[in-house]
Amino acid sequence: MSSTAYSRPSKLPGGAGERRLPPRLMRSFTGKIEPKKLGLGLLAGGCLALLTYVSLAKLFAIYSPVFASTANASGLLQNAPPGSSSAPQKEAVPPLEDTTFAGRKNDDPADPVDFPEEGPAVAVTEEPGLPEALVSKKEKEAPLPSERNPSEKDQDKSIGDAKMACDENGVDEGFPYARPAVCELSGDIRVSPKQKTMYLVNPSGAAAGFDEKGEKKVRPYARNDDFLLPAVVEVTVKSLPSAEAAPQCTKRHPVPAVVFSVAGYTDNFFHDNTDVMIPLFLTAGHLKGEVQLLITNYKPWWVQKYTPLLSKLSNYPVINFDEDAGVHCFTQGFLGMYRDRDLILSPHPTRNPRNVTMLDYNRFVRAAYGLRREQPAVLGEEPGMRPQMLIISRSGTRKLLNLDEVAAAATALGFNVTVAEAGADVPAFAALVNSADVLLAVHGAGLTNQIFLPTNAVVLQIVPWGNMNWQATNFYGQPARDMQLRYLEYFVDEEETSLKDKYPRDHVVFKDPKALHTQGWQVLAETIMKQDVKVNLTRFQPFLLQTIDKLQE
Repeated sequence: MSSTAYSRPSKLPGGAGERRLPPRLMRSFTGKIEPKKLGLGLLAGGCLALLTYVSLAKLFAIYSPVFASTANASGLLQNAPPGSSSAPQKEAVPPLEDTTFAGRKNDDPADPVDFPEEGPAVAVTEEPGLPEALVSKKEKEAPLPSERNPSEKDQDKSIGDAKMACDENGVDEGFPYARPAVCELSGDIRVSPKQKTMYLVNPSGAAAGFDEKGEKKVRPYARNDDFLLPAVVEVTVKSLPSAEAAPQCTKRHPVPAVVFSVAGYTDNFFHDNTDVMIPLFLTAGHLKGEVQLLITNYKPWWVQKYTPLLSKLSNYPVINFDEDAGVHCFTQGFLGMYRDRDLILSPHPTRNPRNVTMLDYNRFVRAAYGLRREQPAVLGEEPGMRPQMLIISRSGTRKLLNLDEVAAAATALGFNVTVAEAGADVPAFAALVNSADVLLAVHGAGLTNQIFLPTNAVVLQIVPWGNMNWQATNFYGQPARDMQLRYLEYFVDEEETSLKDKYPRDHVVFKDPKALHTQGWQVLAETIMKQDVKVNLTRFQPFLLQTIDKLQE
C-alpha cells in the first residue's frame, strides 16, 4: 500500500521551474536576524515538524499484531472488567473472517477443515467424525432451556391450572376382579421418587379428590388384589398452595409421566401382559413414544426382559422410582394404569376412550419384536407345503400326558409339528410362535403367546375338567377372536383328567365342580388347577381336522 506520508518528492530540490534566491540576497536576509531569535525559531519549527510526523504516522501506520501483543499487554490487563481474574490473559488476536456455515451455533469458531470447492455443503458437527443422523438425535435429546436448572420464578407460564381426575369405578358386571384407582394429573407436577410423592401445585384449589390432609394415596399396580397390594409401593399425590412450597425441579420433562408398579404376579407371562404391558399400552400407547415411564417395585431383570416393548412405548430411558434422588417435573402425568379385562379390551369412556383393541395390541407386539409374518400359510398355494403346528408343552401342572401321540396324529394329518415350552427368552419364543399356523396348548399362561400369532392363524385350547368354561372363554377364547384368530376349544371329560386317580367319583370335584369356584382361588388352585390331561385321540382327532378347515376359510 502506498502512502503520501512515506513517498518521495517527485522532483529533486532545486530542479527546473523552482525559483532560487541569489546568494547575496540570502546573506542580507540572514544577517538581519539575531542569533537568539534564530535558535528559538529553529526549536519551535522542530517541535512542529515532530508533532506533524507523529500525527501522520499514527494515521497511516500499518497494524502490527506482534507490536500490539507486546506494547499493549499492560493496557489490556488494566482495562479488564471489574471482578475478572488478574491471571495473564490470552493474547488479543484480531478477528478473522468467519468461514463457518450460517447455521453454526453459539458463534463457535469453525474447525480448521478444508471445505471442498464443489459439491453440496456438509453441515459441520461439533464432534469430528460424528454421523449427521447421530448429531440430529443428540440435538433432539439435548436438554431444553427449561431443563437447565431454571429458577422457579421463570417457570413456563403456559402451564395450565391444576387438575386431578381419578377413575375408581373398577367393578364391572360379569368381571369379578376389581380394578385399582388410576389418577390423571395436569398442571405443575413435581415427582420426588425419594419421597414417594407427586406434588401438584394447586394454588386455586381447583384440583379436587384429595382428603382432609390434601393427599391422595394410590398403589399403582393394575390388579386390585387384596393379597398383593400391601407389597406394592404406595405413592402419594400431595396438593400444594404455591410453587414455593414445592421441591425445586432438578429436571423438567416435556412429555407426560406414567408412574406404575411391576410387583405382584409379574414374571408369569400371562400377568406380565394383563397386569403391566396391556394396561401400559392402554394408558400410554396413543402418545407414540413421547412419554416418560417411572417404575416402582423396580426389577432390573424384568425391565431387561421386556425392553423391546418398553422401548416401543417410550423414547426415553426408564426411571427407577425406587432409587432416583431427583425431582422430575411434568405438566401431565398418570399415577397407575388403566386396565380392562385381562386380555380383553372394550370401548369405555374413561379407561379406553380411543377404542384400542386386542388386534392393535397384537400388531404392537409384533412390531416391537420385529415379527414380519402377518398371515398364516395358504394351503395348496405351494406344492408339498405343510402347515406349521406349534404345541406348547408344560412341565408343571396341566401337562398333556400323551403329547407324543397327539403330535404324531397331527403329523399324520399333514402338519409339520414343533413341540416347545415357553421360556425366559421372549424374543426367540415370539419368533417361533409367529412362524406357526396353528397353536395348540392346554389351558394356562402359555396360551398368552397367541399375541404373537399372525392374523387369521388358528388357536386350539384344551380345556381341563372342572367347569372351566368362563376361564377358557375370558382368558383366551375371546381374546383370540378379538385378535382375528380362528379359535377352537376341546373340553376334557372325566375319563381324560388325572383327577379321576386322585378323587372318588362322588367327590365335589366331579359332582359339583362349580361349587369349588365359589370358594376362592386358593381352593381352585389346589384342586381343579392341579390336574393333567390325556386326551382321547378318537374324540380329539376331529378337532385336529377342524384346524385344517379353519386355515382354508
